[in-house]
Amino acid sequence: MIKNRLASVAMPVAAVLALAGQAHAQRPESSEALGVSPGELVIDPPTLINLGFEWLIQGDANRNASVAVSYRKVGDAAWLTGMPLLRLHHERVEQEDAFALELPNMFAGSILDLEPGTAYEVRLEISDPDGIDRIFGASSRTVTVSTRPEPMPAEGGSVYHVYPVGYTGPREEPSFTGLMCAYNYRCGAGDTAPGGRPRAKPGDVFLMHAGTYAYQYEYYANQTTINATATFEGTYYLLADGTAERPIVIKAAGDGEVIIDGRGNFNLFNVKAADYNYFEGITFRNTDIAIWAGTQLIVGSKGLTVKNCRFEQVGMGVFTNYSGSSDFYIADNVFLGRNDPDHLIGWNGQFWEQFDGVDGQEFPPVMYSYNAVRVYGPGHVIAYDYVADFHDGIDTDFYGMPDGSHAHEGPSYPPREYWNRRPNSIDIYNNYITNAHDNSIEMDGSMHNGRVMRNVLINSASHPMSTQPSVGGPIYFIRNIVYHAPGGSTRASANSPGVIYYHNTVTSETTPGSVSNSHWRNNLMLGQGNAPAIFTMNTSTNYTSSDYNGFRPNPGQTPAFQWNSPPAPNIRAGTVTLQGPAGGAGGSQRRGYATLQEYQSATGQDRNNVLVDYDVFVNVPQLDRDPSRVQRL
Repeated sequence: MIKNRLASVAMPVAAVLALAGQAHAQRPESSEALGVSPGELVIDPPTLINLGFEWLIQGDANRNASVAVSYRKVGDAAWLTGMPLLRLHHERVEQEDAFALELPNMFAGSILDLEPGTAYEVRLEISDPDGIDRIFGASSRTVTVSTRPEPMPAEGGSVYHVYPVGYTGPREEPSFTGLMCAYNYRCGAGDTAPGGRPRAKPGDVFLMHAGTYAYQYEYYANQTTINATATFEGTYYLLADGTAERPIVIKAAGDGEVIIDGRGNFNLFNVKAADYNYFEGITFRNTDIAIWAGTQLIVGSKGLTVKNCRFEQVGMGVFTNYSGSSDFYIADNVFLGRNDPDHLIGWNGQFWEQFDGVDGQEFPPVMYSYNAVRVYGPGHVIAYDYVADFHDGIDTDFYGMPDGSHAHEGPSYPPREYWNRRPNSIDIYNNYITNAHDNSIEMDGSMHNGRVMRNVLINSASHPMSTQPSVGGPIYFIRNIVYHAPGGSTRASANSPGVIYYHNTVTSETTPGSVSNSHWRNNLMLGQGNAPAIFTMNTSTNYTSSDYNGFRPNPGQTPAFQWNSPPAPNIRAGTVTLQGPAGGAGGSQRRGYATLQEYQSATGQDRNNVLVDYDVFVNVPQLDRDPSRVQRL
């Protein structure tokens, strides 16, 4: 079991808060205005340790406005400084028949690593050398926002004791054989199985006593003596709602391991119609989808908690792709997929075919397991989990255009009434993910204030950090460790906007695909010989930037660096110098550079960078594509 570090707190927080400025519809936005007009400030759903904000504006055509962030706990005197908000300015994400999305004129960003269940004052101050038009709202906003507490069982609910079939020892009362007999008033089998209605109420606790719970779904006339549940499917349908403060708890009693075995069925627990259900200390085994929590455009749950559980021989651990799913907390779990644990197998190619003595490389790989966790919707937290042997580790769902907007109608953004269904404020941090056929973490389809922090991502065949595409920004990748990624460290597509890479340690080449408004700071990048260039940037905007990184170019390879971007534009009365190489009219300027000095001089990027080698680490072996020279982790 992984020890849980977060303290128990009980302060509730609103899922979504917003402060409305005066309506921007009062006048059309001027694309020529250099000064900024502040508008509506939106507070994204708080998570346990992070807060997110979006500030809509007009004007600032030359993109030189900025928003300073400061914050403090309610009651403290001193203000602390947060990262400035990221400027977003009509960036487009376009992918045939899936995305045609144009971002608003806005700022967005997060305050990171706060305390759970704590109220903070947050001060946001906008400035612009070209002046501020305050007709739509003040240039300084101070708001009070609370982080969410960690979900915990409530006091005062009913406690029901559940025992496996065949248990003959002493019992604590009230006691039941099989979970559904405790959860529902009736627990018949055969044709009577649908007749039960939930006994479970908010705050109730179902204590599962040690043993294996395995439904014999191939027999029609099951009775309560053989753990009755849905006829033929073997699926536990949970239909009762808890609340954020009083979840319905299914928890190991503490007298030994609790195993719920699907015996190869498709879905073990279906909680799509049940909000604020809570699992702790359970082993889920032998099923395609262990906990199914939502289906796109149909139905899904809110407030699901899964803590200190173990998933074995599963195709998917926890899954929802319903936009109304929100505020999941999935922490301190072990997820073990069904893919071969002894071989790293590439999804897009056979990495090892040129080497002798490497057997068992099944290609193309069979999809034995898909994701440990896959979510959509706002406010999810996935933290402190161990994940091994899946196609992908932890993902947000690709989904397509956010609710309320449609790709076939041309570039758009979801209307205001759908904003509570956007995939914003999703936290993935402190996870250990190994042996992914494709990506360790995908933020595909996610929008604003995604936070991927302090994850260990090893043995990932293809791009452990992925945005294919993200559709908003910022998406933060901060302090992640990437080791043994023979397909490259980073993947992006469709001009993924607002992706931020800070303080990551990467032992692979970095070629993100296509981004816009992306920024790299203080990363270590050391290759393993998968491509000549250690760093290749493909950006559709000339204000993507990179600096203060440490590089180890691949010896004897050229080009060592590539930077591909559009030329800087002329705006209004004079030339506005934006970051990126100068160039002629038209599309992207594609260039390769043999040395760091050539790259710095030609592009203006990475002026404060240094060259490093593997000796900057303690006991980290250099990697290459030859598996005979790779240390197994």
